[in-house]
Amino acid sequence: MVLASASVSEPVNRYLIALIAVALSFNVAAADKHAKRAGKPAAVVAEVTKDGEPNLQSSGVLVLDPTTGQTLYSKNADHTAPIASITKLMSAMIVLDAKLPLDEVLQISSEDIDMVKGTKSRLPIGAHFRRDDLMRLALMASDNRAASALGRNYPGGLPAFVEAMNVKARLLGLQQTHYVDSSGLSPGNVSSAQDLGKLVSEASKYELIREYTTTGAVNVQLPDSKRKLTFVNTNALVRAGDWKIGLSKTGFINEAGKCLVMQAMIANQPIVIVLLDSWGRLTRIGDAQRIRKWLERNPSRLAVSNLRPG
Repeated sequence: MVLASASVSEPVNRYLIALIAVALSFNVAAADKHAKRAGKPAAVVAEVTKDGEPNLQSSGVLVLDPTTGQTLYSKNADHTAPIASITKLMSAMIVLDAKLPLDEVLQISSEDIDMVKGTKSRLPIGAHFRRDDLMRLALMASDNRAASALGRNYPGGLPAFVEAMNVKARLLGLQQTHYVDSSGLSPGNVSSAQDLGKLVSEASKYELIREYTTTGAVNVQLPDSKRKLTFVNTNALVRAGDWKIGLSKTGFINEAGKCLVMQAMIANQPIVIVLLDSWGRLTRIGDAQRIRKWLERNPSRLAVSNLRPG
C-alpha cells in the first residue's frame, strides 16, 4: 500500500493513517472469522441412539454371535437385496467343496471380461494362473475376472457352477438367497443380512477362505513377464491391522451400495457383522467401528461372559 505523499498536511496524514488502521483491523477480524468457519470440524455421527443402540447408517445390518446363533442387533435383516461381491464367498466354497486341484493352471479368457458393469481387471487376457491364486485374488482383491475364471473352469462350466451355488444355499437354509453368476456383478445375486450371517459362519469353517480374505496385500508376477503387480485387500480394516479379523469380504455395485461382512473377535468373542447398502465412502467402516465400540462398552449384550473359570 502506498502511504500519503510528504506534501500532504500533517492533520490529513494522521487522518489517513487512522482510516488505514481501522480498515486493516476490520480485514483481520473478517479473515479470522472466515478461517474459523472454514476450520469448523464436520458434524460427527453419534455412536449410539437415544435408546443406547448403535447408530448405524447401513440399510441392512446383522450382528450375530456365531457360537450360540444369538442375534445381538439387527436392522432390516430379512430384507432381500443385491449383495455384489459378497457372492464370491459362496464361489470360493463351491471351488473348495468340489476338491478341484488348486495347483491347476487356468487361463484368463475374453469370456471373463465384465460385460455387465464394465469393470476393469489387471489380469491380462490370455494369462495363466493357478486356481488357488485366482481364488486368493477373487477373495482378497475382489477381482472379477478371477471369479469368472473360477466359475467357467468348473465341471459343466458356469451354469453348473451357479447351480451348485444355489444348491448349497438351499442346504444352508438361505431362503432369501439366489445367485446368477460367480462374481456378484449382476444385481440378480441377492440375499439378506440374516442369510449372510449364516453364510459367513459357514465360510469361516474353510481355512483357505479365512486366510485369503484376511491377507492384507500380495505381489503377483505376471506370467511370461517381469512385471509385478501389488493387489491389496478391499477391506481397509484388514489393512489397518487394529482388528482381529477371521474372515472378511466387501462388495459394491450401484444396486447394492457398499457392503461388508466380517467375522471378528470383539471383547474376546467371535462376532459376525453384516452391513448392506452403505452409500457413504466410509460408512461401512464407520458402522463396523461403532458396532465394536458398542459391544466393548456393553459386554452384557454378549451371550457368553468374558470371564472364564480358573
